[in-house]
Amino acid sequence: MSQAPQATGSDTPAPLWRMLAAMVYDTLPVIGIWMMTLFVLVIANDGGTVFGYRVQTVLFLELYAYFALSWVRNRQTLGMRAWKLWLVSDRDRLSFDQATYRFLGALLSLATLGLGYFWRYLNPDQRTWPDLLSKTLIVARIS
Repeated sequence: MSQAPQATGSDTPAPLWRMLAAMVYDTLPVIGIWMMTLFVLVIANDGGTVFGYRVQTVLFLELYAYFALSWVRNRQTLGMRAWKLWLVSDRDRLSFDQATYRFLGALLSLATLGLGYFWRYLNPDQRTWPDLLSKTLIVARIS
């Protein structure tokens, strides 16, 4: 296996408060995407309500697509861009496997009431569960 990514040059591991701020910021585009999807589904259902596991599955897949595509294409989401955070890896390009592991690590971290994010204070490299699972690291760019 390859070695875990490290911050280099002007990069430093991102502070937890900036990562949380980026997460809050990222809720805005996700809510917008979900609203458009639900609008289309309601119209397709002749104005009737839409609910159930199929709708929830579509919304979940959109959530995954937002994060995975952002990480693979740009190494940052809109929230990360606003807070000058980057996702670094030991590879030239981030893979969809890494993005998937990162997404699953984030879900697990949130499901445990943030334990996976506070784990960085116990880890000598300041890495969270998503970082550890995906072999990536979120860094704060100073320049």
